[in-house]
Amino acid sequence: MKHRPKITLTLILFCISFWSVNAQTILQTEFNEWKQQELLQHATVGFYAIDAQSAEVLAESNPQLSIAPASTQKLITTSTALELLGADYRFKTTLTYSGTIKNDTLWGDIVVFAGGDPTLGSKYFKDYQPYQNFAEKWAEAIKKQKINAITGNIFIDLSVYDDQSIPNTWIWEDMGNYYGAGVFALSAYDNTYEIHFNSPAQANELTKIEYTTPVLPDVDFENQVVSSDENKDNAYVFGSPLDTRRTVRGSIPKNRHDFKVKASIPNPPMLVGQQLEQELELIQVDTEGQILTGTYEHRELLDTLSTIESPRLAEIIDVTNHESVNLFAEHCLKQIAYETTGKGTTKDGLETVIEFWKSKGLDTQSLFLEDGSGLSRFNAFTPQQLVFILNYMKHSGTNSDAFFKSLPTPPNGTLWYFNEANFPKNSLRVKSGSMTRVRSFAGQLTTKEGKDILFCIILNNFDCSQMQVVKAIEKLFVKMRDYND
Repeated sequence: MKHRPKITLTLILFCISFWSVNAQTILQTEFNEWKQQELLQHATVGFYAIDAQSAEVLAESNPQLSIAPASTQKLITTSTALELLGADYRFKTTLTYSGTIKNDTLWGDIVVFAGGDPTLGSKYFKDYQPYQNFAEKWAEAIKKQKINAITGNIFIDLSVYDDQSIPNTWIWEDMGNYYGAGVFALSAYDNTYEIHFNSPAQANELTKIEYTTPVLPDVDFENQVVSSDENKDNAYVFGSPLDTRRTVRGSIPKNRHDFKVKASIPNPPMLVGQQLEQELELIQVDTEGQILTGTYEHRELLDTLSTIESPRLAEIIDVTNHESVNLFAEHCLKQIAYETTGKGTTKDGLETVIEFWKSKGLDTQSLFLEDGSGLSRFNAFTPQQLVFILNYMKHSGTNSDAFFKSLPTPPNGTLWYFNEANFPKNSLRVKSGSMTRVRSFAGQLTTKEGKDILFCIILNNFDCSQMQVVKAIEKLFVKMRDYND
């Protein structure tokens, strides 16, 4: 009889321990069952989920495994940009001239100082007034100085960035296409143009390129695109930055009179210079010199004609994460480097990003970053590392609201394939990522009981379709919404 209190106490402690463990593993059990499905049997799955309030680990699977993340990497770049540059930061592009104006003639050069603005003329900012017909407005600003002739050159100063527009590890197939557009100190029109095709009525016949928008005066195309019974764009553009030769291969649907294929502009600064020259010609301002790019040496002799400021960085990052714009992410990375080190390079940007997060307590071992957007196959980090960053931004970030607002909600942006009814009232805010055999999601999910969960899931090397993986992950998120401790 005298041993009963001891047995009772042991039983109580056991029960407390059991229910505590059980509460912590409800989501873990759900995840373990989800992971057993056949379509994931050959895949690498990394998963990490924590309670946003307490940081308690709710479920995990290979959280320490460093794997290819695709576009969820943009969360690292954009969060760092917000913290180091600020939500109100604006890029600046300045139109200037050198020399003197005498007898309606400028005896000198027109110089455009690029400031790394990724959104000049962007389709994502059509309503932003300074961006409407910017080359035309520059020409008008020159004409207002009563200049009818320019003896010097149109010079595009690109010195804020280095001259390597493509990160080292991007693949050949990507860089000629719109999503692999190069990063220049002066970017324009999202560094993207459209090729307008006319395809025959029969399949397997050569198509015809009619024109491009915008017009690219110096680009030569080798067209190998054929018509197809498939109703999809299977055309790819090949060519390196600055190279005026472009080879287009693949297929487009048959019997199309204006089928558009998007590609990356080879030399955006030169295109802008050509457009400015054309606008000057339209208002009868003669230009005698050349269009040059590089670093302008005689800055002390310049007078300012016009300055264009970009939208706020918070707005740019909102588009970057909602629409997964690689170009904007790469600009943010180089601008981080320029503003913190004076060198607008990918390498310096990556080093700055890693050092920033290391200073916040992140274990940066196995954090492998090769670009700002996630397009490189050589990028790799762990789900645990990305959740650390999400947790920091939620509780300590100076621009937390802007950051989490930039994450799309179903069915917006890149989450168009999720059923909005499954995630009402913005209960899922998440950045997606995808490339061949890679699918990832990271962000915040709010359960039906009001608990916020920060999580990252990365899948590599699955042998099913992307849409099968997406639907499977959506089902997991629905289970997470039902989670109740």
